[in-house]
Amino acid sequence: MSTALESGRYGSGHTVRRIEDPALVTGRGRFTDDVAPQGQVHLAFARSTYAHARILSIDVDSALALPGVLAVYTGADLVAAGVKPLPGGGFKRPDGSPGATAPRRALAHEVVRFVGEAVAAVVAESREAAREAAAALWIDYEELPAVTDAVQAVTPGAPVLCEAAPDNIAAEMRHGDAAATEAAFAAAAHVVSVDIRNQRLAASPMEPRCTQAELDVASGRLTVRLSSQMPTGVRNGIAGLIPGRTPENVRVKVDDVGGGFGMKTGLYPEDVAVAHAALQLQRPVSWRAERIEEFLASTHGRDVVTHAEMALDADGRALALRVRSLANVGAYATAAGLAIQLLIGPWVSTSIYDLQTIDLRFSGVLTNCAPTGAYRGAGRPEAIYATERLMDAAARKLGMDPAELRRRNMIRPEQMPYRNPMGQTYDSGQFGRILDQGLALADWGGFAARRAGSEARGRLRGRGIATFLEWTGGNALEERVVVDVTADGFIELTSATQAMGQGIATSYAQLAVDVFGVPIERIRVLQGDTDRANGFGSAGSRSLFTGGSAVQVASERTVDTARQLASEALEAPAADIEYRQGRLTVAGTDLGIGLFELAGRQPTQRITVDVTNAVSAPSWPNGCHICEVEIDPATGQLAIVAYASVNDIGRVVSPAIVRGQIEGGAVQGIGQALLEQVVYDGDSGQLLTASFLDYAMPHADGFVGFKTQFDTSIPCLTNPLGVKGVGELGTIGATPAVVNAVIDALDHAGQGAAAERIQMPVTSERVWRALAGDYDPAPLAALPEALR
Repeated sequence: MSTALESGRYGSGHTVRRIEDPALVTGRGRFTDDVAPQGQVHLAFARSTYAHARILSIDVDSALALPGVLAVYTGADLVAAGVKPLPGGGFKRPDGSPGATAPRRALAHEVVRFVGEAVAAVVAESREAAREAAAALWIDYEELPAVTDAVQAVTPGAPVLCEAAPDNIAAEMRHGDAAATEAAFAAAAHVVSVDIRNQRLAASPMEPRCTQAELDVASGRLTVRLSSQMPTGVRNGIAGLIPGRTPENVRVKVDDVGGGFGMKTGLYPEDVAVAHAALQLQRPVSWRAERIEEFLASTHGRDVVTHAEMALDADGRALALRVRSLANVGAYATAAGLAIQLLIGPWVSTSIYDLQTIDLRFSGVLTNCAPTGAYRGAGRPEAIYATERLMDAAARKLGMDPAELRRRNMIRPEQMPYRNPMGQTYDSGQFGRILDQGLALADWGGFAARRAGSEARGRLRGRGIATFLEWTGGNALEERVVVDVTADGFIELTSATQAMGQGIATSYAQLAVDVFGVPIERIRVLQGDTDRANGFGSAGSRSLFTGGSAVQVASERTVDTARQLASEALEAPAADIEYRQGRLTVAGTDLGIGLFELAGRQPTQRITVDVTNAVSAPSWPNGCHICEVEIDPATGQLAIVAYASVNDIGRVVSPAIVRGQIEGGAVQGIGQALLEQVVYDGDSGQLLTASFLDYAMPHADGFVGFKTQFDTSIPCLTNPLGVKGVGELGTIGATPAVVNAVIDALDHAGQGAAAERIQMPVTSERVWRALAGDYDPAPLAALPEALR
């Protein structure tokens, strides 16, 4: 096959087999736990069995006496060694004082604040010996009162987690104009409200966290290998917390990552403890989390209770939005956990609707749960869920088609660029057109006949819609890419973004094929090494948006550099040098040189171009998702029988990957709507969902018949590729579409009041109780009062 045909087939816009997959599907992938340095020893953690307690003493002698045990470290040991707490907090408290949180250490010191918090670390010659010794530690606690619910935590008399926050509010933000909003509500023809809970979720990637650390005694450099989405952030974190460490003498390496979903962003306490042990012992130290440890101590997502209200005029035009939310940020308020709920979610609270009057108040609440942080969508699903629930509630109250109500409130194309009341500017979007395509794809007009058919079979049928947008980029809008053309016939792209199963290497390679015109097999993508590249990493659906743009710019500059070098080799002006499919020629002649041959003539045997490129602003992908459900009224059993989505994502580089991201994200959103929930015992603070026996996950066989379309005709105007972030879009749209469909079915069955109160996960029991008139989500009963 000719080079022209090869590059034509494998450039952007074409479906290709992912270049990552041959190694992964044949078992040749390399994950952190596959690496075993010579002399490696193993670390295990002893974790708190109490949700809140003082540590009175830790007797390490019994553990040290066991065979193969090399060391035991406690929180007091790390404090004495000068290891600093992890950074946290940020923002302001309601009284304007700095945000408050207790210091979070690599190993708990003096007080534990959630079940599963690491209290001590044991290092032994084998993993089994380390675990046995950790279990043998005798730790004496004085149990303290605990609280796991955000509403209860802000109730007077609740246990206090941090002296600087006697009301357990770590930080709070208010947005908008309260007076203008109150006036709009006073003048409104209609007001609707919802009390909702975005339940706590566990990310549950296939690969648990794993961390290794090894000190090169000769150079004094520490190499940390782990499963992470943000290698540079981990490097900088370790350098900032451990005495004697700097970014120059810490190297972080990341191999294959078996999923992250936001949970593997940033630094964990366990990473610091492993690094400290390796420095102390001067031997390679490895820790691999058990699945129960991931449920106990990895970052959780969501966990927000909200009272939301919308004011509308007589024609269904939204006049104002008022939201009060309590975000359960867990025992330690991380900067990410606060920003996601107090700022990032609010950025999209008015979504695609022309609504400028808002009054938003978001509080980050400390509880005796594991800390929360990034989880696919990170704040945007919570905000969009509230807004879309309000839109459906308004449609029911006004007796209006929910699609028509949304259309009346949509921002029009001629209003672009549009600045929303949170100060965020949408560069592009034709939301009405996406709605029209979604209605056609879902056969919106044929629903009545399908409902009648379901009823004939003794089933209830409901339909839900979500029209929405999301913000991408993480506001980390700069990315560096290094291109190396090598003499042995390869083009290497080095980036600080991180592969974690999303196929980003394939997309980068396709973009490089566009520019270089060589077969995709000639492209190598290198990631996961802070000695080669540093940057923000992969989160916030930013990898293609920022990193892909940098790949294109760097590739184009490499070709320009090659023209300059070829002009010298061919003794012709650079302006006369033409580049095509790996060869540079003098225009109008047969005189030329191959790109790789040209690289071989350089002193370094390669052509290297280092480019840092910035996009100008975030991207705003959007969509229309429509779901239909059937319910067995005898049991409450629910099935998704139709799911259609149209997604405005700008230019598509890798169609198969994009489809997988959209549909996989939708399944994850459906998982929240129907199945998933992290549950703590309200009295003891014990985690009740610490395994997959207790934590329900969606299965692929329950999601057949997806109809997914892309609208690629509305490019993003803030980056040279015209792409919009896509990794989280499906998750954001699915949850409200599914829940709205369930509520529609219950409302049609005459249980509208119970339907409005139903909470996620919408289990068959909850549906059955709603149909029986026996559903009351008691934990939310005090929500409006708590949020005043």
